[in-house]
Amino acid sequence: MTDPAELAARVREGDLRLYELEDHADAETAAAARRHLVETETDADLDAIADYTFDAEDVDASIENLVGGAQLPMGIAGPVPIDGGAADGEYYLPLATTEGALVASVNRGLSAIRAAGGATARVTDSGMTRAPVFRVAGIAEAEQVVEWVDDNAERLREAAESTTSHGELTAVDPYVVGDSVFLRFIYDTKDAMGMNMATIATREASELVESETPADLVALSGNLCSDKKPAAINAIEGRGRSVTADVVLPREYVEETLKTTPEAMVEGNTRKNLIGSAKAASLGFNAHAANTVAAVFLATGQDAAQVVEGANAITTMEVRDDEDGEGGLYASISFASLEVGTVGGGTKLPTQSEALDVLGHTGGGEPAGANANALAEIIAVGALAGELSLVAAFTSRHLASAHEELGR
Repeated sequence: MTDPAELAARVREGDLRLYELEDHADAETAAAARRHLVETETDADLDAIADYTFDAEDVDASIENLVGGAQLPMGIAGPVPIDGGAADGEYYLPLATTEGALVASVNRGLSAIRAAGGATARVTDSGMTRAPVFRVAGIAEAEQVVEWVDDNAERLREAAESTTSHGELTAVDPYVVGDSVFLRFIYDTKDAMGMNMATIATREASELVESETPADLVALSGNLCSDKKPAAINAIEGRGRSVTADVVLPREYVEETLKTTPEAMVEGNTRKNLIGSAKAASLGFNAHAANTVAAVFLATGQDAAQVVEGANAITTMEVRDDEDGEGGLYASISFASLEVGTVGGGTKLPTQSEALDVLGHTGGGEPAGANANALAEIIAVGALAGELSLVAAFTSRHLASAHEELGR
């Protein structure tokens, strides 16, 4: 068996590079060699980083220069009844976070939703995008490209779908800026988040565009997709799953348990989440939806950077008659671009797979896409719970005291 210390010494001497260690040892030994090198060079103790549950051989597609694993505390909130298009039943919500009070806040909101009989949730649109940018001589050639794309949708579909057994190309939307032509490809990626699937499929389709038109590909992603950046196009057109969750809370519950009133929560939501966000020119008109999105993403193996798009959410509240004919609180949250999957990527890691098992939506769904839709609906209900709890907290003036009590 190769000695990790010997491998580390060879890296230090310049005989090997960090990324070459798997060529000379198995994945576990290579990781141990990197830890030995880092411990020697920095005097850090990596014992905790070395204590991980996954098989090093199984994560080569997820990480380079492996040294170990990072651990986060994971809490649970719920259960909560959900009447969804894909999520149907009672769910516990796994949340991985280091923010004290977050799990307690979401749990309080889920308790409110449970007292109201549950939340309703629906995925209203779905589509992963990739938007390459092409160079043309000018607007005349740009017109040629756009016309060709419009006339050859089936050829583009065949080219793109030749690279995947699951994804389906549903649309190609052209945008012209001077001598740049952007083609925003939209895919149904089923239960996968689908970013890699969309990229590979778009590369194949882009080669067809180049061969049949005057266009020259400049970048496979022209940022009109738009991935992992705040973008109005995603807030308007959507990316990944567009999903909404809503609930009506009885007035009695709001007053006796949340210690506020429906009217106060409506005003708080309007002045903070709507007017305040508009004044700030925010793309997200909500209190802290990204908090729940991030915690579930980390727990279930989603691409954490796509929390950026997950913050594209609008929270609404209004006074509405409840079952007793009194003015209860109607509340909703609508996500424009929640990018989630239950297959591929980090969902295969042991702890993340177990968190998806808690939700009962691991792997491919029946029909295809049902599990990812269910995950999106569950996240939306969890985020709605977080909104209810936070708005109730600041309208009852309990926000700071809750953080003080929980040590944050």
